[in-house]
Amino acid sequence: MTKLLLVFAGGGLGATCRFLLTTALAGKLGNFPLGTFAANFFGSLLMGLVVGILAGRVHGGAESVRLFVAVGFLGGFTTFSTFSAETIALIHNGQLFAAIMNVVVSVAASLTACAVGLKLGGI
Repeated sequence: MTKLLLVFAGGGLGATCRFLLTTALAGKLGNFPLGTFAANFFGSLLMGLVVGILAGRVHGGAESVRLFVAVGFLGGFTTFSTFSAETIALIHNGQLFAAIMNVVVSVAASLTACAVGLKLGGI
C-alpha cells in the first residue's frame, strides 16, 4: 500500500507541475507546444539523473525514491521520460535495432492512435 501511495502522491505533484509549466509557457513560441516540450525534455533529463543515481541501489530508501520520483512525479510530469529511459536502456544493452524500432513505432503508433481517437470523437 505504501508503494501505491508514493506513486499516487508523486504522480499528482508531477501532473500539477506540468500543468503550471505548460500554462506559464503557453503561446511563448506561437503554436509550438513549448510547455510540453519543456516538461518532456527536463523530465527526461531528470529521469536519466535519478535512474543513474539509483542504479544498483536496491536497499534503504532507494526504492521509495524511485517510486515517488521516477514512476510517480516524472510519470505525471512528462509524457516522455519513461519512453526515453527505456530507449536509452535498449541502446546501452546493445539493442540498437530495438531502440530504433521503439522510437519509430511508438511515435507513429501514438500519432495514429491520437488521430483515430479524434476521428472517433467527432473531430
